Amino acid sequence: MFAGMNNCITILTGAGISAESGLGTFRDEGGLWAQHRIEDVATPEGFTRDPELVQGFYNARRAQAVEAVPNAAHSALAKLEAEFDGEVLIITQNVDGLHEKAGSQNVLHMHGALSVALCATCEHRWEAPLVMQTSDKCPSCGAQATRPDIVWFGEMPYGMEQIDEALQRSTLFASIGTSGNVYPAAGFVAEARRLGCPTVEINLEPSEGCSLFDDSRLGPATQTVPAWVAELLKP
Repeated sequence: MFAGMNNCITILTGAGISAESGLGTFRDEGGLWAQHRIEDVATPEGFTRDPELVQGFYNARRAQAVEAVPNAAHSALAKLEAEFDGEVLIITQNVDGLHEKAGSQNVLHMHGALSVALCATCEHRWEAPLVMQTSDKCPSCGAQATRPDIVWFGEMPYGMEQIDEALQRSTLFASIGTSGNVYPAAGFVAEARRLGCPTVEINLEPSEGCSLFDDSRLGPATQTVPAWVAELLKP
């Protein structure tokens, strides 16, 4: 089923794949997200109201991500990309950079990245310092309009055209560690099914859209993902 360069595995990853690296999800009690309302720290309106609060929140997330180490699930996907006889594209909702730390190269960050700063005036991007401040000036235009290069609620995710093209040519679509309730990513499985592409969900527990998947693998990502990759790479 999987042999030759015409094959393309498209993988969507969410917060669940990084949970075992110590990075919390929206639903974790006591984590960073539990201390704030999403409207205050993950919307353009929240940034307009209190940019210092938002910068502080993402500075804390950035510090966590810098210290975090890829787990066995990240490493397995990097191995899949390196050894699969075809194309492997990771579309990630995560902003932590752990896929790249593990060695994956073909990664599309649809929700941006903590490691990048964005000028809200001219859209110039540059490597973010560990601590960003509202007084930071854009190195391109000089405006004091620096924000994290994060796609907030109400903003258009990055790479949608590239994602659509990948789904069109995919021979397997996998969703790993995502709740399946945030669009447009939650709609990828339905599009894959419409195109006749086999689908698999790998998650700690069934997502809201679990019935749309042809196959389901439940359990910790550090166990389920390496096992799934081993199956795909089996001679």
